[in-house]
Amino acid sequence: MINRVILMGRLCADPELKHTSSGVAVTSFRIAVDRSYVKQGEQRQTDFFDIVAWRSSAEFVCRNFNKGSLIAVDGQLQSRSFQTREGQNRTVIEVMAENISFTGERRDATPAAGYANAPADSYAAAPASGFSDMPLDDDNPF
Repeated sequence: MINRVILMGRLCADPELKHTSSGVAVTSFRIAVDRSYVKQGEQRQTDFFDIVAWRSSAEFVCRNFNKGSLIAVDGQLQSRSFQTREGQNRTVIEVMAENISFTGERRDATPAAGYANAPADSYAAAPASGFSDMPLDDDNPF
């Protein structure tokens, strides 16, 4: 089976570093990716994807990227379900980042710590952007 996702887009908001109850660093963020095909006379469409990065990769993203930064992400799609505080069932599909890279674009607002890939750690899913009521689960291996 193949489960591979490669995306390049812009961060929709500043990433925020969080830690699980056992102290594992995690961040979730959303990127906007323009579609490559535009119908004549129409505007370019944009898709939004939720990304999760763990441990050193989470720290790398939070240290080097901010809202509007161009980022390249390589990882796997993962779906999971949860129940909201109101008892509603939800399903989330996220990209579990394995490699996060600078894209070559350099902006003054983005700190430069070098242009190397930061391998992501394989681990469990974290809350996607916009789903703050989802529990962090650091006991579920990826």
